[in-house]
Amino acid sequence: MKLTFYKYQGTGNDFVILDNRNNGYASLTKNQINFLCDRRFGIGADGLMLLNSHPSYDFEMKYYNADGGESTMCGNGGRCLVKFANDIGILKESYHFIAIDGEHEASVDLDGTVSLKMNDVNEIQYKGDHFILNTGSPHYVQSKSDVQQLDVYKEGHKIRYSPSFEKEGINVNFVEQLEAADKIFVRTYERGVEDETYSCGTGVTAAALVSYHNENGFNHVDVLTKGGQLSVEFDKIGDSFKNIWLTGPAEKVFEGTIALNTV
Repeated sequence: MKLTFYKYQGTGNDFVILDNRNNGYASLTKNQINFLCDRRFGIGADGLMLLNSHPSYDFEMKYYNADGGESTMCGNGGRCLVKFANDIGILKESYHFIAIDGEHEASVDLDGTVSLKMNDVNEIQYKGDHFILNTGSPHYVQSKSDVQQLDVYKEGHKIRYSPSFEKEGINVNFVEQLEAADKIFVRTYERGVEDETYSCGTGVTAAALVSYHNENGFNHVDVLTKGGQLSVEFDKIGDSFKNIWLTGPAEKVFEGTIALNTV
């Protein structure tokens, strides 16, 4: 079996994208997806996405982690899929698509920057030295003063596989407040990839909301990651966060064909 793929990245968070509007890739197995995402034997990516047709939306987003398992929402993946839709001729001033966590809006600026509306967040749990919240995917957020020097794989792996999170998994974010009140640095260990990624859209969103939850008093946060800069804007209404927008670059890296076995 030979398939045509597209490789996109958003602040270093990279994805294999397949145009599945004709339903030709609906039968991909977990092993095949894992192979495509493998950085030594396949294409290499943090995850794989299918762009599916949908009767009520511009498209449907189907997302799989690098381990081949279907996953929850991916913010940078959503932004990259919107840019892909734009590149293949699905041209909209405002996109309206469906993902595993529900409806999303998005737009593409003239410079290629993509803004994605995330779901509302109505609860942030404070657990003493960290926060737990769901921004489309579950996140653990902890403030650190030495994030840039931290062994994120070691510390993130330890938390992700602790008794509290081993079964369902959780994404682990370490956040450092920078000198500017509205700027933070975030590094993320992602479940399903089981390693640090260069950026995580839902993690960046979670970290930005927690920064507000810490009462720094702003609703626009610039977030630096290993792969580049994103921004998060939102409204805080009571204890809820609404109108959450994740914004940043999304770029095509290359496209090609690859042979795929049937296992």
